[in-house]
Amino acid sequence: MSEQKRTREQRRKELQQKKQPKKPIKLWIKRIFVTVLALGIVGLIAGGSLFAYYASTAPELDEKSLKDPISPKLLDANGEVFATVGSESREHVPYDQIPQQMEDAILATEDVRFYDHMGVDFLRLGKAVLANFTSGFGSQGASTLTQQVIKNSFLTNEKTLKRKAQEAYLAIQLERKYEKEEIFEMYFNKILMSGRIYGFGTASKYFYGKELKDLTLDQYAVLAGMPQSPNNYNPFKNPELAEKRRNIVLHLMNLHGKITEEEMKTAQAVPIEEGLLPEEQRVARQDSKYDAFIDIVLDELEKNGDGDAISEGITIHTTLQPEAQQTVESTLNSDMFPSEKIQSAIAVIDTKTGAIAAVGGGRNYGAERGFNFAQDMNVRSPGSTIKPLIDYGPAVEYLNWSTGQTIVDEKIKYTGTDQVVRNFDGKYKGEMTMREALYNSRNVPAVKTLQEVGTKNAKEFINRFGIDLGDVTESSAIGGTSKAMSPIQMAGAYAAFGNSGMHTEPYAINKIVYRDGKTEKNYRPESKPVMKDSTAYIVTDILRDVMTIGTGKRAAVSGLDIAGKSGTSNYDANQMKEWNLPDSAFPDVWFAGYTTNYSIAVWSGYPELKTPMTTNEERYLPQHIFKEVMANISDGTNTERFKKPSSVVEATIEVGTDPLQLASDYTPDNLKSTELFVKGTEPTTVSEEYKQLELDAPSNLSVDYDEITSTATLSWDFKKPEEMETDVQFEVSVAIDNGPSEVLQTTNQQGLIVQSLIPGSTYVFSVTAVSDEIRSEPASISLTLDAVEEVNPEDNPSDDIDENEGNENGNGNGNNNGNGNGQGNGQGNGTGTGDGNSNGEDGTNTGDDGTNTTPDDGQEETNPDGTTSGEDSSTTP
Repeated sequence: MSEQKRTREQRRKELQQKKQPKKPIKLWIKRIFVTVLALGIVGLIAGGSLFAYYASTAPELDEKSLKDPISPKLLDANGEVFATVGSESREHVPYDQIPQQMEDAILATEDVRFYDHMGVDFLRLGKAVLANFTSGFGSQGASTLTQQVIKNSFLTNEKTLKRKAQEAYLAIQLERKYEKEEIFEMYFNKILMSGRIYGFGTASKYFYGKELKDLTLDQYAVLAGMPQSPNNYNPFKNPELAEKRRNIVLHLMNLHGKITEEEMKTAQAVPIEEGLLPEEQRVARQDSKYDAFIDIVLDELEKNGDGDAISEGITIHTTLQPEAQQTVESTLNSDMFPSEKIQSAIAVIDTKTGAIAAVGGGRNYGAERGFNFAQDMNVRSPGSTIKPLIDYGPAVEYLNWSTGQTIVDEKIKYTGTDQVVRNFDGKYKGEMTMREALYNSRNVPAVKTLQEVGTKNAKEFINRFGIDLGDVTESSAIGGTSKAMSPIQMAGAYAAFGNSGMHTEPYAINKIVYRDGKTEKNYRPESKPVMKDSTAYIVTDILRDVMTIGTGKRAAVSGLDIAGKSGTSNYDANQMKEWNLPDSAFPDVWFAGYTTNYSIAVWSGYPELKTPMTTNEERYLPQHIFKEVMANISDGTNTERFKKPSSVVEATIEVGTDPLQLASDYTPDNLKSTELFVKGTEPTTVSEEYKQLELDAPSNLSVDYDEITSTATLSWDFKKPEEMETDVQFEVSVAIDNGPSEVLQTTNQQGLIVQSLIPGSTYVFSVTAVSDEIRSEPASISLTLDAVEEVNPEDNPSDDIDENEGNENGNGNGNNNGNGNGQGNGQGNGTGTGDGNSNGEDGTNTGDDGTNTTPDDGQEETNPDGTTSGEDSSTTP
């Protein structure tokens, strides 16, 4: 029953639930719609209020600002203004003098509905968003010409809601106040075209040397395409990019019905260079200041997306060091150049920060010269200046090579070819260290080093510097790269060697400050390690030798610790033949060097590759320029020396050992070399190639005593070792009656005569062979003389004695050293065993006539006290 009851209760509840009314789905839809509508209204009100607020804070329209560009200020590293870009004279063109085709090209590219909208083109805004996904032409952005005039006249380039709101509001106000033709004229004359060129009329004169009315359709298209990216589409600097952009403009003109397809194709077929003003006709402005550096600044703005900002009154804080820039410009415009047409470029970089201190874009560089050799020249071979960057730097980094690594300079061929690798002097010098190979700039060792490193590692290493040299091959080891680098890149890369392996991409702008004086944008790139500090120092230490004993001696500056490398490129066989060049021809010369303060790269050559250099004056020009600039900018400043890091150690090795071994005590000095090693890789084994040279003791030592002359004749034999290169001499010493041994004489003869021996004494003679610091064991022999019996004066009357002969036995009162050479009344040098008085009464002459006897065998005569007499000197004990 209970189970049936529970079932009924459950059924009752279910019935009650079924009787409750359902909420219709339409009710939920209605609620959602009302909510969205309410939010929309709130949002619209809030947005409108915000727009109204932003509009109320917008600046007033000012006719002067509308018609004239607002020039930016450029500040040097000291915070001083050195230029106001855009203040140069401009070519103003009234609307009625603007050619129709020029207007058509601009409108087709920038604002095709210009005459239909009221300042803001909402239809174009939608299409622009869609074009980001569908259009490959890069034809138009969201801003109208009117909005661009407003932005360039009153607002900043920042992408904020406030700026867009104010831009739209002011654009509508501008359309109400001015006619369309007046607004177009404003845009036409104030838009940035390239560098410091404002307005289409100025650009026409600058690029083509003509009035606008004299240009052709393709030339109108070139100019119309430039405002989107002024410096990138500069036909002087980037003709390929300019040509692509021109063809897009022509396509858009055809698309919008401004020209026919036939006209489009005809104009697209015209070479981009046709009609451009030749370089020799581009007159440089002589009243402008630091033009090459300013060009670098403008390019950097463009690179960072702020190319249009220079027309917005920004303040640019640069890295320029005015004194360095003045030194660079005065050097490039000096009379040190061997010809009028030869060109040079200089880049001066702060070694520690990467900041560009000064730039020399070329000789007599001016505001209207389009090609900046310091930055734009990236198609000329770097020559041997590449060797530290893709040969020896990677060898130390990846292989832990030391400066003493052995390389053989010998005849080789590039792998898989019959082309021989040649050195600049046409010679091969055999075995040498890595240090010698680099400071003497030998090509064969460089190629061999790259082979050991591997082209993959070499490319990875150079790419760390942000430099693309294309595919790295064996010929790249000596400058044969498919792509090249500019002097600015070169100086920046070398700076890393002087900065413990830290590299900062070279930069010319510290920051920019917008017109409001508050909004800033930082431009300083971050430093990053590109190599170990051991690699940086080891390469630096070798490049120091370049300045003192290598190929860069002409660039050395007294008192400065400088490391550097020279470089010279060559023509290939086809170029030599095609241009009929002499054997002495070369197209490019470089020098790159650095201190702890500055890194400088200098290039010299002729603008056209086929114009060769042939003289030593041209070859060494970059070194002379480097020396002049480095000496001047370093004068009066403290330049620290390069410091060896703890990761590098020194060791004296024996040159030629493989693997390297420490020099032994017996290694010849000419084979000893103190080299640098990455700590932990230095050799610990001592070379056994050279052992101590030993000298045998002299043999067959003999002594003959002559009682009549009281002399002893020593003689001996000796055989010199074949491997010994130095001379051998003989040190003769004597000890008398067990006294101390004293050196009598050192001789190169194999014999010696000793005079004035004393009867009754015992003499021990020793002979030692000596060569430098090597000594043999002594050979010794003794001689004992019998004592002479005393003679009774009564048995030998004095008047029977010849006063010229003296006492023949010499047993007077003389001491052992005989006072040297006491003379008797006779002629010769007596063997003064007496007191050596002038009468020679107690002396004994060596001959009956009192003269010396000279040995027939060339032996020297010597006295035991070391004194000598006569040409073949003798010594008395």
